[in-house]
Amino acid sequence: MASESEIRVKFLALDPVMDERVRRLWAGAEANAHGQGGIALVERATGLSRTTIRAGRDELHAGVVPDTVVQVRKPGGGRQRLEDKNPDLVAALESLVDPVTRGDPMSPLRWTSKSTRKLAEELREQGHRASPQKVGQLLHAAGYSLQSTNKTLEGTSHPDRNEQFEFINDRVDDHHRRGAPVISVDTKKKELVGDFTNGGREWQPKGEPVPVRVHDFIDKDLGKAIPYGVYDLGRNEAWVSVGVDHDTSAFAVESIARWWRNMGKKVYPDATELLITADGGGSNGSRARLWKAELQRFADESGLRIGVSHFPPGTSKWNKIEHRLFCHITENWRGRPLVDHETIVQLIGSVRTSTGLKVKARLDKRKYPTGIVVSDSTMDDIDLIRDEFHGDWNYTIVPRSR
Repeated sequence: MASESEIRVKFLALDPVMDERVRRLWAGAEANAHGQGGIALVERATGLSRTTIRAGRDELHAGVVPDTVVQVRKPGGGRQRLEDKNPDLVAALESLVDPVTRGDPMSPLRWTSKSTRKLAEELREQGHRASPQKVGQLLHAAGYSLQSTNKTLEGTSHPDRNEQFEFINDRVDDHHRRGAPVISVDTKKKELVGDFTNGGREWQPKGEPVPVRVHDFIDKDLGKAIPYGVYDLGRNEAWVSVGVDHDTSAFAVESIARWWRNMGKKVYPDATELLITADGGGSNGSRARLWKAELQRFADESGLRIGVSHFPPGTSKWNKIEHRLFCHITENWRGRPLVDHETIVQLIGSVRTSTGLKVKARLDKRKYPTGIVVSDSTMDDIDLIRDEFHGDWNYTIVPRSR
């Protein structure tokens, strides 16, 4: 069924060429097509009175005779539009909306947070008579629409934010020049496993949408899926471990270790070092003790010097993995219920892009308990070298002799 906005678009396109009778019949036909509530819907979309729409509907029911000559009202006949009778109405409405207009005032698409009912009441207080429906029509004609908020403001940034970005870029370039691997890591949003609704739409036979549950209550048997991604900046390749337990630092480092054993070691056989770029929080956060302890274990096992650079607070969207891997995963499974872990793994592993991105995914059924305390003595035993510039964000963990 067409929405109110779609009906409005059709009406505005046809209105200049319709006479009174055709307009009445068209409105009646639209009301008929939408069944119960159709008259009210067409009224809101077009501004035509219910009497006119109902008359058109009744005339259609009685049967339209094409050869019937109908007297069309002379130009100027009929009820005059409110905005024509009251030239100050639109200006008064704009003055009410403008103080809370969001976005660029020169943009053709503007919107208001005030309801049409509230605006109609304020107009009446100023001596302008207009129904909420009429207010809505005037707002649409003026280029307004209802919109949600948009997350674009990051708040106060860290004073060393730009310097840290430059440091990361220089460090990445240095590793690439020497042929050393550089990876971007992060945890993707946790997903409910089961026949739950998933955002987006997918082509299906008409009238046969995939049935999903009405409520998104977690299935205790299936639980959640926790995708942890490892993106190789130099080769445009990625590894995703799909966890089933908890997103801990142990899970994060094990995902990196699995990437190294299954992908990294094969394409970097002579590598002696690895650079990791990561967010400043979460399971791979700069303050997480377990993160550093697990990286030391991985360094000892692999023999790699592991450099780490964290992005400044509030800048996670700049992490390469977000827009080079995770967005493509989300696009690949849009509109599909993630019915089980195997389906999730297959959907991630089948991601391909025009730039040649290749992804491997595996299920990680291990248990990763939370609340593990890393002692001071364990931290003292970590062979960690902090960089002179923000050693809390930039450091290297050296493998200990075996």
